[in-house]
Amino acid sequence: MRRNSVYECGTPFSKQLLHPRFWLTWFSLGGVLILSLMPQKLRHFLGRMIGNLTYSQNKKRRDVVLSNIKIAFPELDKKAQQQRAKRHLQWYGCALVDYSLLLFASKKRLATLVEIEGAEHIDKAIKHQQSVMILLAHSVMLEFAPIALGMKYTCYGSYKSAKNPVMDWLIAKGRCRYVKFVVSREQGLRRLVRELIPKQLLIFLPDEDLGKKNAIFTPFFGKQKATLTTPARIAKLGKAVAFPCFAYYDDLSGKYKVIIAPAIENYPDKDATKNAMLLNQQLEKLILQQPEQYMWLMKWYRTRPEGEESVY
Repeated sequence: MRRNSVYECGTPFSKQLLHPRFWLTWFSLGGVLILSLMPQKLRHFLGRMIGNLTYSQNKKRRDVVLSNIKIAFPELDKKAQQQRAKRHLQWYGCALVDYSLLLFASKKRLATLVEIEGAEHIDKAIKHQQSVMILLAHSVMLEFAPIALGMKYTCYGSYKSAKNPVMDWLIAKGRCRYVKFVVSREQGLRRLVRELIPKQLLIFLPDEDLGKKNAIFTPFFGKQKATLTTPARIAKLGKAVAFPCFAYYDDLSGKYKVIIAPAIENYPDKDATKNAMLLNQQLEKLILQQPEQYMWLMKWYRTRPEGEESVY
């Protein structure tokens, strides 16, 4: 296996990133640095203010969250659904300001802020020389999962490139402090599968709606969702055990906790529909532990079966 290099992990720095059109981005990063130095309570106070402002002023985002909440929690009355939507946007605001830690906090400081629950499941798989795939749900605090896992294990994964080249470089650089390498989504899955070997964890985001291609409709919180078949295919090709995962901020301990659930049994199966159902069921169990910190801002039900109207 090749050794790591800056070029293997993330995007290499280029002089083009210093072009005047990016000066505002570089200047703004000074404010992000200041955020990273703030006490946690103050940072989250600002985050909740951002969430409140988003709820009251950004109708488009508020409506997406409310549409998802109504689907996932029909047992709640209208007021309770609105309260959950508002609370979610507050957590989203907290996550935005906490992103500063990913970019600027030291490893020593981050080590005191993260905690893994269920690491014994991974340790057992490694002991038995099994390949490991972490199926990380889209929570608002998901970025802290690679940090926590990367401090204990050798990890790698994929990411979606940012439109701003400076932010793309900086985000990848921040992630590469903790993972062996990252692969942009545009590069495909070949390398992800090739590197799926024992003692090396693949972190994969399995729950996004990416359209009908490589997806199958299965229930997610009671409504049909275009669920990716890719996770099961990767697990099969890499002969890996798959562990559902969820990251959240715990107010009581003041830590970013990463839950590793037991491996999904009989996964992958020959039946693609069964695989998708197993995946969604396991993710639901994790999400319900901290429902307000799941990424309800995303259009989970954007792709609809033939003849169904949009829910957004």
